[in-house]
Amino acid sequence: MNPAYVSRCLLVPFILIVVAASTANANGFPLNKTDESSVEGRWDLTMYADGKEYPSWLEIRHSGTRMLVGHFVFITGSARPISKVNFKDGKISFTLPPQWEAGDNDFSVEGILQGDSLTGTLVTSDSKNYTWKGVRAPALRKPMTTAWGKPIRLFNGVDLKGWHAMGENQWIAESGALKSPKSGANLVSDQSFTDFKLHIEFRYPKGSNSGVYLRGRYEVQIIDSKGLEPLSGLLGGIYGFISPSEQVAKEAGEWQTYDITLSGRMITLVANGKTVICNQEIPGITGGALNSKEEEPGPLLIQGDHGPVEYRNIILTPAK
Repeated sequence: MNPAYVSRCLLVPFILIVVAASTANANGFPLNKTDESSVEGRWDLTMYADGKEYPSWLEIRHSGTRMLVGHFVFITGSARPISKVNFKDGKISFTLPPQWEAGDNDFSVEGILQGDSLTGTLVTSDSKNYTWKGVRAPALRKPMTTAWGKPIRLFNGVDLKGWHAMGENQWIAESGALKSPKSGANLVSDQSFTDFKLHIEFRYPKGSNSGVYLRGRYEVQIIDSKGLEPLSGLLGGIYGFISPSEQVAKEAGEWQTYDITLSGRMITLVANGKTVICNQEIPGITGGALNSKEEEPGPLLIQGDHGPVEYRNIILTPAK
């Protein structure tokens, strides 16, 4: 890769941060919220219902001088914008329209800030009740990784050793490829990782859909997208958060490649030989994540519940 291009790639986020900082100071907003009375920031949430735990995520921030707005990630679906967050006397509340869920009612969310934690309730559009608790999400800011370990071939080309299905398994190893011939269970690597480089090749039939979850939490979307706009929900996007700079999807039925570098929250994605995301921050977990424990290492999760898909040459290089 051209060194000058890499320098520009790293410089753009720095410039944006400096501009944002200057604007924030001009408007009198503190940049580092350490006051426990403030609810602003990012929160890793855990939902509870029917004796089970589900990951979720919340971001609350200023809009202008008087309003709080945000984003919310539920158990499924993409990041949902919150037009107004009410916050008074340590209590928050907001509503959201349904996304993929049944029912015509808005989601209703209420919570209480206690020190550095949030607890609350959520009622969905179809009247299902959840309790939840949240902790402040880790910053995951660190110097760019420059030292890498030995590459690990996660799929051996002959069987599913090193992987396990989340449910009844439909995955098979055939002709050097890892195949899901129909919708079924997601597939998870036995090993977990923190920072890494990942090379992965994939192929899907027309109209199919899959995805690769980095650390089991951040979905890089894989979906038939030839000729479509570069959107976060299409090929090359971080689902619901980051859109690729251009749409480089090939025709369905052709093998395609991702080369991904993940360091903390920062991701660079090269799709089919073109850099479409350049050192951008992933704000939080995406819908369908394994958990919301962002401070921990996590596995690769390959989505197998949205249609047929094949993978091969899955090579991960961990940071030293």
